[in-house]
Amino acid sequence: MRNGRFGRLLAGSLLAVTAMAPMPGHAAPDRVLPAVPMPPAANAPQPAATELGMRGSLDQFVPGNDVPVAERLRTIISSKDIHRRIDWAPYRKEVERFYAARHYAPVWVHDGALTARGKAVIARLRNAAADGLDPADYPAPNFGSDPKAEMLAEGDIQITNAVLDYARHLAVGRIAPRRVVSQIEYGDHTPDPAGILKTITQARDINAAFDSFNPPDPGFRALKEKLAELRRSSNDDTGNRIPAGPRIKPGTRDARIPMLRARLHVRGRAHDTRYDRALYNVIRRVQRNADLRPTGFIDSKTLAVINGPTHRQVIDTITANMERWRWLPRDLGQTYVMVNIPDYTLKVVHDNRTVWHTKIVTGKPTTPTPLVSAPMKQVIVNPSWYVPQSIIQNELLPAYQSDPNIFDRMGLEVRQAPDGHINVVQPPGAANALGRIKFVFPNKFQVYLHDTPEKRLFSYDRRAFSHGCMRVQDPTKFGEVMLSLAMDGRTPNARQLNSMFGREERDFKLAKQPMVHLTYQTAFVDDAGKLELRDDLYGIDARIHTIMHSAERRIADVPPPPDPKRDLATLKSSQEILRRVERREAQNPIVFFERLFR
Repeated sequence: MRNGRFGRLLAGSLLAVTAMAPMPGHAAPDRVLPAVPMPPAANAPQPAATELGMRGSLDQFVPGNDVPVAERLRTIISSKDIHRRIDWAPYRKEVERFYAARHYAPVWVHDGALTARGKAVIARLRNAAADGLDPADYPAPNFGSDPKAEMLAEGDIQITNAVLDYARHLAVGRIAPRRVVSQIEYGDHTPDPAGILKTITQARDINAAFDSFNPPDPGFRALKEKLAELRRSSNDDTGNRIPAGPRIKPGTRDARIPMLRARLHVRGRAHDTRYDRALYNVIRRVQRNADLRPTGFIDSKTLAVINGPTHRQVIDTITANMERWRWLPRDLGQTYVMVNIPDYTLKVVHDNRTVWHTKIVTGKPTTPTPLVSAPMKQVIVNPSWYVPQSIIQNELLPAYQSDPNIFDRMGLEVRQAPDGHINVVQPPGAANALGRIKFVFPNKFQVYLHDTPEKRLFSYDRRAFSHGCMRVQDPTKFGEVMLSLAMDGRTPNARQLNSMFGREERDFKLAKQPMVHLTYQTAFVDDAGKLELRDDLYGIDARIHTIMHSAERRIADVPPPPDPKRDLATLKSSQEILRRVERREAQNPIVFFERLFR
């Protein structure tokens, strides 16, 4: 292949890469209203709001005392003033249809006062903190002693808006996921506004109706119960914390030393304030375990690790995890694999029971594992490793400039794909980066679960070492479990899968395709009912906290627009890599790529 042709091929390839306290269970029944005529059938012509207005009074459709309120509601909706009263733009048209279908009769008020249903709804909105949400986001009207029709109409729409926002946030979260994580693909299960209004306006039990929008999984419910326990308990944990102060150097004296010895179970005289060798050794171990520099100096970061999170921080962590539960698909599946990234674990669940679990290695903070839900379609024994385009672009091609033999040394082959892309492939074998078995659940981030030749990594407590894929400690046992649950008939066990290892690829296509959910749970409740906390490996908890305490909170539930500057930067980076490779081609007439394509 000529150098110019290779340059065009590589250019095309790189450009393609860029291309709560409980409330009463049952609401009191609403006051009996005069019958409201049913709207015409869906296929019958319905009068527009303006046509209805031209006919005159709403008396024939609305109870007498509510007519002035209905007239004001009709004015607001027909003039499109409702657009600034309904926060979520996609719901506005449905709210207009909802009120028009009931001839603008108010929903939550009657005879100048809140109905029993309206009162029950407002009571639930005021208790939104029990769901990990903020009641301030769902304001309700205060009508006073003698409300006018205009105030009642405005209040009715305000309650409708709060109901829609609250139910939607219960279902999909307070924050649009892409505001927090760029690499996320959980699908969209935003509830239909007509369904929300039907559920709440027809419910006999308002609490149960709202609860139906929450995630149904026991893991979510357990966190909600822990949140209630924490809010009931005292939030004064200052007496159990070692106070802040100047950095403590080994050999010096400090009044906090006896407290540190007691907390870390280090022997010493009760009132000795000198920082001695025994405590120094333990402090360094604490620092190493927390990924801090093991200097032995007791500074604010070291004290934060020793003290652990405050009462308020634990609550914030739980609510952040409840938020992420809401991002997940509502139905996790009869059989599914759940990865918990900060816990470095994987579990297989079948019929709501954990049938197997193991350790995993996850992505580094600089190359994080994405949050994904996707069906597992294949288990491949003796897989080839198709190097992700991100690794080709960001690592292999820049390294090739200084080491033209890098692909040979790594046992990599460079192939031309039918669409013109350049694929870098590592054939099956003992040294293959994927090991001997791979679990495929197709996703746009090109990550999967797989074996690894680097078994030593599972000896670490913190196992964030990968480029984003997940390495499984016991992959053949995992293969046995998944094949038995996802295929009909007799399937190979772990020993039989081991016997297949070699150079020939074996592909098992899964008939039942269990779901794989890559999750980020820094707080969860274990089987013994204990609340477990994990480090915020990727800073996702911190990002949620920042959004909720900044101006971005106002638009937090609106997905962010694409970032053209970032896309342009990626394109420029690709073009620069291309120019560098082409310069190396010019300096080396017989280059590695060209030899492979000859």
